Amino acid sequence: MLAPITHILPLTHIRRTRLLPIPGKLVVRAGQKVAATDVVAEARLDVQHLVLDVSRGLGYPPEQVEQYVNRKVGDEVSQGDVIAGPVGIIPRMVRSPKDGRIVAIGGGQVLMELDSAPFELRAGISGLVVDLIPDRGVVIETTGVLVQGVWGNQKTDKGVLTVVANGPNDPLTPGKLDVSMRGVVALGGPCSKAEALHLAGEIPVRGLILPSITGDLIPLANQLPIPIVILEGFGNLPMDRQSYQVLSTNEKREVVVNACLWNRMSGERPEIIIPLPAVGQVPVPREADIFAPGQTVRILRAPYAAATGTLVALRPGQVTFPSGLRAQAATVRLENGEQVAVPLANLEVIQ
Repeated sequence: MLAPITHILPLTHIRRTRLLPIPGKLVVRAGQKVAATDVVAEARLDVQHLVLDVSRGLGYPPEQVEQYVNRKVGDEVSQGDVIAGPVGIIPRMVRSPKDGRIVAIGGGQVLMELDSAPFELRAGISGLVVDLIPDRGVVIETTGVLVQGVWGNQKTDKGVLTVVANGPNDPLTPGKLDVSMRGVVALGGPCSKAEALHLAGEIPVRGLILPSITGDLIPLANQLPIPIVILEGFGNLPMDRQSYQVLSTNEKREVVVNACLWNRMSGERPEIIIPLPAVGQVPVPREADIFAPGQTVRILRAPYAAATGTLVALRPGQVTFPSGLRAQAATVRLENGEQVAVPLANLEVIQ
């Protein structure tokens, strides 16, 4: 059975492709160093059009209006620019109500395409642009720490990592945050307090890395202007010890928080990256694997949700569980030494 992989790596080679949703314009070059928050490409997603009734504005029949239009198709115009006229003893004219471009003229009317704020594609990773995908995006590479999560609120930022949790299960409370943390990325524990998230946004910190939040906090997390990455899931789940150790031992280093949504089709998922220099050959993370004894695994469902351990053996055939479910399963030795049977569908490999 093919095993899903979550990467929790103290040093690895990281290669990411960033793509626009539609064709647009690249604003970086190959070989350029970029920060995670830098814009690498842009495109206009929300194109708006406006029809100007020149015939009515000048008071002339449509068939006579075109001779008074003093712009041509393709012209860029600014708000207030004269599009047609002036005509008459008491001059009448038609002005552009907004910035834009003339795309069509005819029938006594002028069609404008209005300027709108472009969609900006950010790097999401600090590194080197190694390839350009014309009109669509870039490929960026770096080396460093890589810790992947399960949920993000679709923001990206970077800052110095500060550990505010005294352990994997130490809850994030308002008392652990203060104004001295302005501009840092905070590594905290499980969060069930809306006050803590509000305070993080008001300080503001540059980002939050948490093992879990309770489900009622999801709308608030989406509204906050700071990136939030959840590593384990929703509820009151502790951080797995491997993620906590890898991140906490890199305190005071610059960390990138890319809180994108997990897209299982493209493979993009929320992640934490800490750029580090590398000497010699750096391992490349595997993207797929099969379950095998000796692997470090994490359990995804209750009653052992978020627990990690070692896969001891694959059970032959199918195992019947107390719920009545029959499924392929494995024996997993938890960190406390207890051995439990877990459906393979409830496991992921930690690399």
